[in-house]
Amino acid sequence: MPYQVSARHQDHTSRGWIEEDNARERHGSVYMFGINTFAFDIYATDVNYISCPNPQLVESLKDIFVVQASLGGFFSAVLSREGRVYTFSWGRAERLGHNTDQTDVEPRLLSGPLEDVLVAQIAAGNCYLLVLAYHPTGMSVYSVGCGLGGKLGHGNTNNESAPLLVEHFHTLNIRPMSISAGAFHATVLSSDGRVFTWGWGHNGCLGRGVEEYVSLPMAVENMKAVHVSAGYYCTFVITDNGDVYTFGFKGLALQDGEAENESGDSLTPKLVTSLAGLDERFVQISTTNAIDWVDGSYVWAHTVALTDSGKLYAFGEGKTGQLGVKLAEGKAVMPPLQVAVDLV
Repeated sequence: MPYQVSARHQDHTSRGWIEEDNARERHGSVYMFGINTFAFDIYATDVNYISCPNPQLVESLKDIFVVQASLGGFFSAVLSREGRVYTFSWGRAERLGHNTDQTDVEPRLLSGPLEDVLVAQIAAGNCYLLVLAYHPTGMSVYSVGCGLGGKLGHGNTNNESAPLLVEHFHTLNIRPMSISAGAFHATVLSSDGRVFTWGWGHNGCLGRGVEEYVSLPMAVENMKAVHVSAGYYCTFVITDNGDVYTFGFKGLALQDGEAENESGDSLTPKLVTSLAGLDERFVQISTTNAIDWVDGSYVWAHTVALTDSGKLYAFGEGKTGQLGVKLAEGKAVMPPLQVAVDLV
């Protein structure tokens, strides 16, 4: 069984999930830990956030066998064993197709054209959701939620209250294989290894040498991949030889190399030399698609990467313990370092 690692795309308040698919008693159960802000206004000053330091069963999902959970900025989404999508905890914008108010935290079946379609994968961005669904002719991508910056991929910036097919892939005869939702930009890996990006292009996160937004999926030039992960205005790509490339927001300890703008960000794919120097073959990478505000300062993104031998490396922001290693006194970030966890 292949390993899967995730930096757990998180919202402004550091929620966490565990999908328990191998427990003896509760198969497919979901546990939550961190700060629970379901149905709260994050901009309010009088909110009493609920802290959950230890994993707790999400009771509202106990009757759903969950195989994947994904956290957005203002909502959460889960995928059931039957290939159905449920979303909850959002009282804004189009509410992902639900005519509910902001205090409704019950999971609701995603309405619209996906009700009778088998879904293979979900990916939540800050305020939108990507869905990879089975069709007789192959995989198709749907999107729903906030369309600002063109991140829904329909050639416009409209919000969508129900899942809408991203037709551009069918127009170009492209077969999507996997999806990844950054905070404000989206990525797809196609069956022939091409990487497609769209949405807000800040910091060069679309990998095309510019920072303008794009409202239709477009391929990153000269890039063939086996894995892709979109984060907070940055994208990571793993090529077939196990090398890791990145483009977009440099952030903290993300990469080395020549800067392409004043901020030091990469507008086109650049080899992550700090990972290349480890002489490892990487097979999976996951970066958080949000930043947090804790104790009066930002908590920037962090990333975890898995090798073909089962070694796990982490890098980026780590002052709240999210890297799985203890940092030296006064240190908040670190370059790639192996995490002492047994995955074999």
